[in-house]
Amino acid sequence: MKACAMTDTGKVRTINQDYIFASPEPIGKLQDLYLVADGMGGHRAGDYASRFLVEKLVDFISGEEEGNTISILREGIEKVNRMLYREALKDEAFSGMGTTLVAATVEENLLFVANVGDSRLYLIRNGKAKQITKDHSYVEEMVKLGKMNRGSADYMRQKNIITRAVGTGEDVNIDFFEVLLKKGDYILLCSDGLSNMVEDEAIAELVSSEKALKEKAEALIVSANDNGGRDNIAVILIDPQVSEVSVC
Repeated sequence: MKACAMTDTGKVRTINQDYIFASPEPIGKLQDLYLVADGMGGHRAGDYASRFLVEKLVDFISGEEEGNTISILREGIEKVNRMLYREALKDEAFSGMGTTLVAATVEENLLFVANVGDSRLYLIRNGKAKQITKDHSYVEEMVKLGKMNRGSADYMRQKNIITRAVGTGEDVNIDFFEVLLKKGDYILLCSDGLSNMVEDEAIAELVSSEKALKEKAEALIVSANDNGGRDNIAVILIDPQVSEVSVC
């Protein structure tokens, strides 16, 4: 397995509120672990929230010896959610802070995914990008209710309003997915700084190129910045079918 993880502040923001973690090596009982968090809040709060979530979740998983993959992820996210929420109550500067999360781990040929918010995980297969996660956003809720068309002007204007986040309340609602992987698949975790700037078709084309994994990840960030770079960009690109283990 190979993985390449990187973030970029983008062309507009001055602070990077995205935080990532990538380990093709075992973390606790998990064979590997990949995390993308996109913080939200004031000047300090967003970057604090995303870093806090990732670091505390890695700590929890590292020390967990019981349970299956989903139960470990669920318990860890719920525990850190409560910790982050209580942090916000201690300091007025952190009031209202929160963060998205997309987490992934691969066991043999099975991909496990957890997500809260609108950071995404894509499966790139046969030159096409399929979004595995579901955006927890206002516009997607409106689409489900038949009150808005995906891609409309109203949709594009309000797509950054999320309906779920880690750390905004005592409880958190997490979605879980399982995907059977096939030879040649790639896995992409990203913040909306990529997905809002680069169309799915372009993502698939870049990932499916003949370039090295690091070059592909760099190309995704360059494309997001070329298209405006209006937000921080986080990318973790995984090739789960390679036998050797490395991370750049």
